[in-house]
Amino acid sequence: MLLSKLPDVGVSIFTQMTLLAQETGAINLAQGFPDYDPPQVLLEALARHALTAGHHQYAPMPGLPRLREAIAAQVARRHADAPVPDPATEITLTAGATEALYGVLAAVVRPGDEVVVFEPAYDLYGPAIRLQGGVPRYVRLPAPHFRPDWDAVRRVVSPRTRLVIVNTPHNPSGAVFTADDWQELARLLDGTDALLLSDEVYEHLVFDDAPRMSARQHPALRERSFVLSSFGKTYHATGWKVGYCVAPPALSAELRRVHQFLTFAVSTPTQHALADTLEQDPTDAHARDLAPFYQAKRDDFRRLLTAAGWTDLLPVPGGYFQLARYAGFSAAGDLEFAQYLAREKGVAVVPVSAFYHDGFDEGLIRFCFAKEATTLEAAAARLR
Repeated sequence: MLLSKLPDVGVSIFTQMTLLAQETGAINLAQGFPDYDPPQVLLEALARHALTAGHHQYAPMPGLPRLREAIAAQVARRHADAPVPDPATEITLTAGATEALYGVLAAVVRPGDEVVVFEPAYDLYGPAIRLQGGVPRYVRLPAPHFRPDWDAVRRVVSPRTRLVIVNTPHNPSGAVFTADDWQELARLLDGTDALLLSDEVYEHLVFDDAPRMSARQHPALRERSFVLSSFGKTYHATGWKVGYCVAPPALSAELRRVHQFLTFAVSTPTQHALADTLEQDPTDAHARDLAPFYQAKRDDFRRLLTAAGWTDLLPVPGGYFQLARYAGFSAAGDLEFAQYLAREKGVAVVPVSAFYHDGFDEGLIRFCFAKEATTLEAAAARLR
């Protein structure tokens, strides 16, 4: 008889709600993906490399050198106050940030090691930690601002802490780490052997002129950090599954030990297409335009929801998700209410309790506003 390693884990809530949207014809504001295309220059580059350039064989395990060099140049422009990462030893291409997350955990977490996780949290973190024999130590981020309570964090950090996972901008809340947060984290980890996994896949989506800050910019954190990014989020191409990790050479080497046996290499024509696109954008115009682009979508969607009677909307400092309270409409649990919205109102959302290991339900649902204006307008009309 097969004994499951994750007996309490079923199909992810994102898959559940997307399937429900397909079954009911609901507008899918649940799963975090855009309903518009990547930039034309990137599509043309992919067609060129996939169809005519003959790039059909394995790429080098850590990634194409030219793409790693282009990433290093962009990271250097973005974080001028940090050393330029070495493309040969500090940048690794992965099959999306998901593979990078799992690879880091598999590389550094041993049975009995503890990993600090801020909740609500992306649903991969806990199961992936447990699959390595690690022990998740959860710290709840208090609504509505979802900023860390550093005294609570100190209470869970111990000599067994192997890793701390940070996600900024945060999924699902959009909360953004400040300079003070990074400094508090650095103080907390000072004198410990704990490492940091900084999930920064929404790095370009920071709103209201707030500074975009990374673990790489803090000297005390940089040397112990795996910093993850996602081309899927940056170029509206989540299905391409290309991400990367920037880490010091010793940490990158450990990630690569796992990566070579997990996926080995990422799609070759896709890497060439991304390298072309980065090389043709030396001022990072596309990345710089993302914050105003998504901030406008955030503001438009909030206006649409408010006009439809949804007035208890939480702040959105970054990312592309809007949290809302629904107590004015229903006393149901958030999963039941989300299912009701899909079946009866034709809009699929995600219940925020799915982001807590214990199903903590604060009466919040998550909308994805990375959609065409017509999609958001149609959803708001159904929610009125």
